[in-house]
Amino acid sequence: MEKFITLTDTAVPLEIENIDTDQIIPARFLKVTDKAGFGDNLFRDWRFDQNGNPNKDFGLNNQKYKGSILVTGDNFGCGSSREHAAWALKAYGFKVIVSSYFADIFKGNALNNGLLPVQVSPGFLKKLFRLIDENPSAEIKTDLENQKIEILSTGESEKFDIDPYKKTCLINGFDDIDYLVSKIDSIKKFEEKNRKNESTPSAFI
Repeated sequence: MEKFITLTDTAVPLEIENIDTDQIIPARFLKVTDKAGFGDNLFRDWRFDQNGNPNKDFGLNNQKYKGSILVTGDNFGCGSSREHAAWALKAYGFKVIVSSYFADIFKGNALNNGLLPVQVSPGFLKKLFRLIDENPSAEIKTDLENQKIEILSTGESEKFDIDPYKKTCLINGFDDIDYLVSKIDSIKKFEEKNRKNESTPSAFI
């Protein structure tokens, strides 16, 4: 996976609550197991009408909003546990998703695919929506190392939580296998030490 330490970019607003995984990537697009092309069908039924024409009223189709940060409403990623939702968001080009709450399974799937879910307070989320509405070119900095998201124009910031193991993986660009490989020397030393302990006779008094 691509390493993630800090990201400074503009954001795309999607001020809708309770967006479930079927809205993120409709079920009819789940017949394949390859991640390629999933970004084309992100929010498919919202981005396009029945004739395949772009929906001008949908945020992702508004040309004034660009960037690799998606700022969205509360309870993002609820519904089914499909990992394809994280695939679609990542393939579209998003690297950070900001919400006041994420469904647990979606959060895990996102982190496993190099997509950072940043959970902020409802108050800070409102500030972000207002910022983007007033100034679409405003930049937001996501600092994973210090677990902080910041509005650069005002200096306002907020801390966010992340599982320490997943943080390590993202910073180093590791998936689970890569992480184990990075620990191979430590694993070998541990096994060697255990073998020596097992072969040493116990002392009895």
